[in-house]
Amino acid sequence: MLRRFYIWVLGLAQSRNALWALGFVSFVESSVFPIPPDVLMIPMILARPSRAWLIAGVALTASVAGGMLGYWIGAALFETVGQPVLAFYGKDAYFDEFAARYNEWGAWAVLIAGVTPFPFKVITIMSGATGLSVPVFIVASIIARGLRFFVVAALLWRFGAPISIFIERRLGLMFTLFVVILLGGFYIVRYL
Repeated sequence: MLRRFYIWVLGLAQSRNALWALGFVSFVESSVFPIPPDVLMIPMILARPSRAWLIAGVALTASVAGGMLGYWIGAALFETVGQPVLAFYGKDAYFDEFAARYNEWGAWAVLIAGVTPFPFKVITIMSGATGLSVPVFIVASIIARGLRFFVVAALLWRFGAPISIFIERRLGLMFTLFVVILLGGFYIVRYL
């Protein structure tokens, strides 16, 4: 079933309504949809590099708006909608432990999930369910998703098709390593 969704999303990149499709996929990916907007962004930017920044901007705007839907799901519909979404991603068992410390580190969680392959929708729902400050959530989402989408757009704009394989296979790992190094640096500065 996931493969059919993936093929459907890829087909959207070729349509004349690709920007609208990207906006839709970016919006729902931040709250419930399993396929990341990068699947649409990459072929769209490769086809029209001059629109790279517009494409990244649409993905960013829709993703943050979709994140607000995820936040609302967590805040208002956690029991009926949020819990099943978290269960689908195998994250429901960790909620109580996670919620106890979440608000202290919530901005970092949003930043990390926004740039790494970790499902962003899990963090948006948990942010609402735990009552993370809305302004903190929005600012962290803008920074994280902006970094993610604009780095992809910049790489594709600058290097074109040859970099697309790297982005598809390794960029998530590179963002994850960056976050680990960043957090390791903060740990060293604070505790050593």
